Amino acid sequence: MPNFCAAPNCTRKSTQSDLAFFRFPRDPERCRIWVENCRRADLEAKTSDQLNKHYRLCAKHFDPAMVCKTSPYRTVLKDTAIPTIFDLTSHLKNPRTRHRKMIKELTEEDIRKIKERRLAVSLVQLASKKDTEDGTSAIVDEPQLSTEEKEYREYLRSLFEVVVMLGKQSIPLVSGLDASEAQHISNNFQALLDYRMNAGDEALKRRFEATAVNTDYLSAVQQSQLLDVCENTVREEMLMEVRESRFFSLVTGDLVEVASETHLPLFLRFVNQQNVLREEFLDFLLFEGDESALVERLEAQLTERWGLSMEDCRGQAHKATGTVTTKMKAVAVLLLEKYPLALHMPCSHLALNIHLANTLPFPNVQIVMETVRRIGAFFRTPFTQDELEKAISTHYQKNEEKSTTLRQACRSEWTLQHSAFDVLLDMLPPMLLCLDNIRDNDDGKFACAATADAYSIAETLAEFEIIVTIVILKNVLTFTRAFGRNLQGETLDVFFAANSLTAVLHSLNEVNDNIDVYHEFWYEEAVSLANVMEIHVQVPRLFLRKQRAAEVGEIQAEVYFKEYVTVPVIHGIMQEVEDMFSDTNIKALKCLSLVPAVMGQMKFNTTEENYADVYRNDLPNPDTLPAELHCWRIKWKHRGKEVRLPTTIHETLQLPDVKFFPNVDSFLKVLSSLPVLKLEDNKASERLQAYLNNMPAKQWNKSLAILNVNTHVKHDLDVMVDKYCRLYPEDDPETEADAEVEEAAEENVKTPSDKDTDKTE
Repeated sequence: MPNFCAAPNCTRKSTQSDLAFFRFPRDPERCRIWVENCRRADLEAKTSDQLNKHYRLCAKHFDPAMVCKTSPYRTVLKDTAIPTIFDLTSHLKNPRTRHRKMIKELTEEDIRKIKERRLAVSLVQLASKKDTEDGTSAIVDEPQLSTEEKEYREYLRSLFEVVVMLGKQSIPLVSGLDASEAQHISNNFQALLDYRMNAGDEALKRRFEATAVNTDYLSAVQQSQLLDVCENTVREEMLMEVRESRFFSLVTGDLVEVASETHLPLFLRFVNQQNVLREEFLDFLLFEGDESALVERLEAQLTERWGLSMEDCRGQAHKATGTVTTKMKAVAVLLLEKYPLALHMPCSHLALNIHLANTLPFPNVQIVMETVRRIGAFFRTPFTQDELEKAISTHYQKNEEKSTTLRQACRSEWTLQHSAFDVLLDMLPPMLLCLDNIRDNDDGKFACAATADAYSIAETLAEFEIIVTIVILKNVLTFTRAFGRNLQGETLDVFFAANSLTAVLHSLNEVNDNIDVYHEFWYEEAVSLANVMEIHVQVPRLFLRKQRAAEVGEIQAEVYFKEYVTVPVIHGIMQEVEDMFSDTNIKALKCLSLVPAVMGQMKFNTTEENYADVYRNDLPNPDTLPAELHCWRIKWKHRGKEVRLPTTIHETLQLPDVKFFPNVDSFLKVLSSLPVLKLEDNKASERLQAYLNNMPAKQWNKSLAILNVNTHVKHDLDVMVDKYCRLYPEDDPETEADAEVEEAAEENVKTPSDKDTDKTE
């Protein structure tokens, strides 16, 4: 995990430097001296154990004579080392800058004591330097490890190398399979250990040379411990970056079933210290209980376990499907009530029209959405894609342009795009023909599972209620299609989308006001398509049965579908658009006019000050914001002709002189983390989906998934070894040896009653 220096005005961390980082000492007296020298008042209330566990100082704060390099990979401090080199004044150049490491103001008495202590330390360090120069005392005072302990750590290092490799390659380590399969899977780990031993890994050889050939090297419990340590180490690497960045957004994914339990994938989006937008997969959250219980569990995960503050959460997006959508909307509302700046927005990973359709809690719409997902998965199986293209060519043989367009569309992930319902309607007749051919399976090239899926999907699509629902969704979502495409486009597109929301809502209101006219056209379109596909036009059987039971007169099909499909869909879409794009959300998106290219399009007549109140408390100098924004506009308005206007937040943040505009810099970093904005690369959600697609569901493992998705995260095997030894000391050979000595001592010491018994005998 990255180590961050606790010294004031020091921003060094281990991932950016080859410097060594040292823990605060456990000895209370030495630890107190370190804290006094650091001049951080917030550390004075902490115990030496807390400081030792959570805080570090880098080597730059120690006299070089106190720092010793014992190997290319190990640097230690002498026992007498005291930090004496600190920068306690550079923050005074910018008194308005916010500091987390507050420097304590010293009294005259404090100064006198520190001078005396530094004098004593200087004498010790001078003597140490002299001894080193004379060669009389070059021995480093470091904790000495026994031979057994060194061998044990080398052995652990080899184990962690194997575990990390298994995670990177998506090879199962532990699974919940039946006995025969579990034996086969567990051998993956053992086989790799055998390979390493045969390749000359002496640490493993010494450990297992006396082990029986048919015996597992490690128990399932030990394997699980190794996985936990690897997982936590990788996660802590990412969390340190999030804490350093401060602001983040929370993104959740589709539910995943792991080990017979339902889990919610958690992602965090943030801008790192290199001003690069990142989205990382952190963990799975157990998905059980009601909305309040889920919110409590989510808060506990982020705050208590990960050390983050929900007050710094600036956005949330929940990618959900089916009945889960309603629950996640309630979770978003509860979080928004507690944390008003955790803006609820759609996620850039999912097309807006797909998201809007997913949020509609109507059974017929949910059946359509589930069928669309099944269609996308079905036509990824062998031979099905070719069969679909053949059916498209046959159906549209008189319209070559239409045929070519659809064949190209079906080769892409069309079921996830903004125009999914338009493509689906055009593709329905040839798709039904294709599914019938696969179900017949005359040439026997399709598996039984494929024919069964083809039959099930075809039966669903042959229902008139489904046809009407698809037609209504296609026509209603036409009004949000361009808006959604712009919203997930480039920065300029997003800005103009935010300004076009009023027009979108106006169009939807017009449809609602003239629902009779629009429904008539849409219903005729559904009837025409049903006739082409030879599907009988009728009211759903379930509704008719309820009518007869209630002894109510029969309802006409057109009236039924208007009342139970068209009206609910249009009202649901309008409500969701208004909820997802509240005034606060739109104000935030309009702040994208800070990007120079957007300012240029607006002829530099932008008014970010009107929307700045949303993030006023996040700015380092909010009082100077108007003047700073004026200078920012002037800078770009009067630029040289050869200077190109940056078009994205990322480009703008990479400018070296953006640091001279601290409010603008902070503004852009907060905006960049909003989940609605497009993520160029590093899409952890895609890597997680690839892991789930490539691994059989019964072999999914949470820890291996985190390792596999985050292979780009730097990891330190020595850190893993140290953490393992701290967490599981009973496995340490030194601890075992101490236990044996104590046990032998107990056997040799007799109680008074034992001595009396001996005398009697």
